[in-house]
Amino acid sequence: MTEKDLPALCIADLQPLLRRGEVSAREVIDALRGRIEAVDPKIGAYLSLDMEAATKEAEQGNVDLPLGGVPLAIKDIINVMGQPCTCASRILQGYRATYDATVIRKLRTAGAIPFGKTNLDEFAMGSSTENSAMKLTRNPWDASRVPGGSSGGSAAAVAADVAFGALGSDTGGSIRQPAALSGVVGLKPTYGRVSRFGLVAFASSLDQIGPLTKTVRDAALIMNAIAGHDPQDSTCLEEPVPDYTARLGHDLRGVRLGLPKEYMIEGIDPQVKNAIYSAVEQMNSLGAEIVEVSLPTTDYAIAVYYIVATAEASANLARFDGVRYGYRTENPKDILDLYGRTREEGFGPEVKRRIILGTYVLSSGYYDAYYLRAQKVRELIRRDFAKAFEKVDALVSPTSPVPAFKLGERVADPLQMYLADIFTIAANLAGICGISVPCGFAEVAGHRLPIGLQLLGKALDEARILQIAHAYEQSTDWHKARPPIAAGRREA
Repeated sequence: MTEKDLPALCIADLQPLLRRGEVSAREVIDALRGRIEAVDPKIGAYLSLDMEAATKEAEQGNVDLPLGGVPLAIKDIINVMGQPCTCASRILQGYRATYDATVIRKLRTAGAIPFGKTNLDEFAMGSSTENSAMKLTRNPWDASRVPGGSSGGSAAAVAADVAFGALGSDTGGSIRQPAALSGVVGLKPTYGRVSRFGLVAFASSLDQIGPLTKTVRDAALIMNAIAGHDPQDSTCLEEPVPDYTARLGHDLRGVRLGLPKEYMIEGIDPQVKNAIYSAVEQMNSLGAEIVEVSLPTTDYAIAVYYIVATAEASANLARFDGVRYGYRTENPKDILDLYGRTREEGFGPEVKRRIILGTYVLSSGYYDAYYLRAQKVRELIRRDFAKAFEKVDALVSPTSPVPAFKLGERVADPLQMYLADIFTIAANLAGICGISVPCGFAEVAGHRLPIGLQLLGKALDEARILQIAHAYEQSTDWHKARPPIAAGRREA
């Protein structure tokens, strides 16, 4: 194993090398640094790196810990002490975190090394990572296309082997959709399964932190480290954490999978639809029983989401006012001018759009008509899932209705951009868990573009969807495919 080959490894293959002393944690950091220097200028996954601190941690770390010596990239909306936390926004340029988020503290306890911050849509508001105020991130499979969003930097970094794994956040599909478009694994845990303390809030009742990885086993390994109760997050569940790797390797005999009829609709790219049906047949051949189910309120999910999420965003982003930290406008006339101009100059157009929408739906005379009604429909969506899970163990659908689209293609059409998350949003509204795994490729304009299969599970059933995803993954070769930007093959 040469230093050049190391970044192509998944976490589960890297760990034995570290523990047997065949490679040192310092050598892993050096190999990753070289890979980033060579590849990241082509994709723009990272906003900042702290390789000096990572090297120090590697030299002092214990490789026998669960994630000992494994470097991980972190979406730049999660606080890592001493590192920037810009949320890809001008309004937080220059800000450095003064503490570790709970997930970072837990990763460090498990021996992992958080070494760099990845690009995202500003404040996680977007589906393409084009809303970043800092830079453009490109899809490693085709540099003219988006990597997905909002965790596009994390997904692109893992796909291009400039990260062994990464953390993202998922408010309406922001882990699963970029995982699908970039050809990696992305897990959105149950709401409350992973602490949100230290995650800069977008929509507090929807946000959830989760892993983006090269394989399902790697996602389970990271979940083992970050899941669990946190007294600093009042929404974090006090439930025991299982070993998420324990059921990996079990077959699918006796597993019932639901195929929601509302998800296999017109408007899905034909190549995506064919890949999903092929994946369903594959899981059926592995012993799973396939059952058609119905989620009747699916048509309302987008509308409900963009009322609830924008309302919560307008409240959460009120704290960025130019007074306490971050960007401040020059020479304000008075305090109102300070607030107004700071926010006008500091926030990008999509963030402003969502703040305005959210303020409107919460305003006097409109609260009952919009926000209260949306919350009632949200409960109906949750009940749809609960009813479906009485019949099946998990639900199967596309992650995204289309493969990666062109950079700039949807920027001027917010509605088309919002529809990119049509299959992922409902899981956040219902608070359930979901995972996206590679299941094929679409041939578009001479490029092979990844397709993602989404599995949705009931609340706190991450172990089950990881088991199903792993069984499917290991019966195919899709996860071994490499983007043009990377040479060689990834091992299973």
